[in-house]
Amino acid sequence: MTDYREIIRLHSLKFSNVAIANSLCCSRNTVSEVLKLAETHSLEWPIPETLTNRDIGHLFYPGRGNNEGRRLPDYEYVYNELAKPGVTLSLLWAEYCAKCEAEHTIPYQHSQFNDKYHAYAASKKATLRIKRKPGETMEVDWVGDTLKVYDAASCSDIPAYIFVAVLPCSLYGYAEAFPDMKSNHWIEAHIHAYSFFGGVTRILVPDNLKTGVIKNTRTELILNRSYHEMAEYYGTAIIPARPVKPKDKPNAEGTVKVLEIWILAALRNRKFFTFDELNKAIHEKLEEFNAKPFQKKKGSRLSAFIEEEKDFLMPLPASPYETAVWSTATIQPDYLIKIGDCKYSVPYEFIGKKVDIRVTENSIEVFYHNNRIASHVRKLYSPEPIYVPEHMPENHRKFLEYNTDSFLDWGKNVGCSTLIVVKHFLYMHKVEQQGYKSCTSLMKLADRYGTERLENACVKALSYTPSPSLKNISTILKNGQDKVAVEKAASSAFNKESSKYGITRGASYYEGGDRS
Repeated sequence: MTDYREIIRLHSLKFSNVAIANSLCCSRNTVSEVLKLAETHSLEWPIPETLTNRDIGHLFYPGRGNNEGRRLPDYEYVYNELAKPGVTLSLLWAEYCAKCEAEHTIPYQHSQFNDKYHAYAASKKATLRIKRKPGETMEVDWVGDTLKVYDAASCSDIPAYIFVAVLPCSLYGYAEAFPDMKSNHWIEAHIHAYSFFGGVTRILVPDNLKTGVIKNTRTELILNRSYHEMAEYYGTAIIPARPVKPKDKPNAEGTVKVLEIWILAALRNRKFFTFDELNKAIHEKLEEFNAKPFQKKKGSRLSAFIEEEKDFLMPLPASPYETAVWSTATIQPDYLIKIGDCKYSVPYEFIGKKVDIRVTENSIEVFYHNNRIASHVRKLYSPEPIYVPEHMPENHRKFLEYNTDSFLDWGKNVGCSTLIVVKHFLYMHKVEQQGYKSCTSLMKLADRYGTERLENACVKALSYTPSPSLKNISTILKNGQDKVAVEKAASSAFNKESSKYGITRGASYYEGGDRS
């Protein structure tokens, strides 16, 4: 507030307007305006002690600060609404102005509205609630120190790294131990944390570890592909803390320090033989930590989570995210990719192309320019490559289809004589595979001359010899002998049928007698 009394006093001592403005940290225009108003109202120094600066202000500016007719906002309502996702003071001020207009009252300006609310919030100690909305953020980190799990097989200790997640609004925390800090365990930890909280936050704030964030600069953010895919699956946004800025996730950092005492220090003298045993002990300590009463306010992390934050979390998907590992590979001439101890096929058209491979516990997917070109059910071990027929060229597909059963089925469909010839080709050798070439040639003859002529040629060949050769059958087809055999068989059948029903003279015709 302007010190009107001091301006008038210094002016009476012959100080210049500039000197008065510098002394009272106000503008020269303000000093000049106050002196003119003092002259107008015949106000000179000394001023009576009973006339305060507030009184002088009302005298000089009778309309200023008069809030009569202005509608006081319901700041309790504003306090509760700000806890909801997406609600800001600007939005609530706009709604307040609209309500005042409807009621024909004068609203406070935006700055006055905010100042009065912050004064109210200070009395309610609501600063945290304004900045940290329920269900909005989850901060995650690894604890710097480790615990030990004794491995009986190697007779040595395995370090156990502790993952920590915390909801800043309620400070409700989660912790779990893993054998390393690699990508698969990093993502698995998030899945378990969301399951523990029973919902998903809208923002995820990790550190800049390479398993989650590949690059984070002022102009560019590149996330690990598996980590980004997990975030998309749960509908959350990853906003990493700035490098070397731990205050960007202060609640995770603070929870890490508390958990180092509450969990790590408490379990330092216990010996664990499995990670399940260790995580069970961590879970017990975690329940105690979350249920521990706050020192400076009522309730605990658990009660604050249930009462203020749980209902604001986004719902979990129907099934948890399946951890995936991404890699790249260039397709070789055998159009196979190797995952673990197995090889899987991809379409041969992509030979020489660089593809992305997504591997989960149960499936394998191959992508080219973000389009899926192949998928397989993952197997633990397979001595032979796993081929999908559609991925193979036509000649490779036919080669794999050549086997004893397929040749026998084909011969059976053509005819009995063809089946006999096929069996002869297969079983005349010591090994059945030696007859595959002859069977394949026989199939080509069927494609060239038709299955009906091939069957007739086999009938003709078998009438000469019980062990026909491919050359015999080919010669019959080239010379058309299969057609001749069919015509003779038809003529013979016709004569036989005619003799059965035609006119016969009988023996009496040749005994003599009247033939008329």
